[in-house]
Amino acid sequence: MTSIVGQIRIALMTQDEAEVIADWRYDTPYDFYDWQADEHDLAELLDLGQRGDRYFSANDATGELIGYFGFGREGDVVGVGVGLRPDLTGRGLGLAFLEHGLDFAGKRFAPTAFKLSVAAFNTRAITVYERAGFVVTRRFTHETNGGLFPFVEMERPA
Repeated sequence: MTSIVGQIRIALMTQDEAEVIADWRYDTPYDFYDWQADEHDLAELLDLGQRGDRYFSANDATGELIGYFGFGREGDVVGVGVGLRPDLTGRGLGLAFLEHGLDFAGKRFAPTAFKLSVAAFNTRAITVYERAGFVVTRRFTHETNGGLFPFVEMERPA
């Protein structure tokens, strides 16, 4: 399924796009989100069998890859993962980008709610999520990137 949402085209991620995204490098401390930082996450992204139909690329009106989304259904709730290309982060684009993805996911999955998890240190992303209507529902520790890290789970109605 492909959908044009505003000026962003969201479509099932191709292998070529997955390989490009796998090489994205974020500035410290956001390098925590580099795909290379966790071998299991990287394997999921790069292997079509593991990636399945959960990962979507986002391209701007010119066709340039600007980010990605991951969506996973858990009953009536859709889990959301979001990533903006490193050079586009910190420029005030996150909220509009996220809203395009949520609009796409709402039409594709018709959930009652959206849920996401974010590293607790990432106050920049948490602020974006709060502006999009997400509220903190739980705090937990998650094993990733070779260690245990505090995370925040957030949810909002669809």
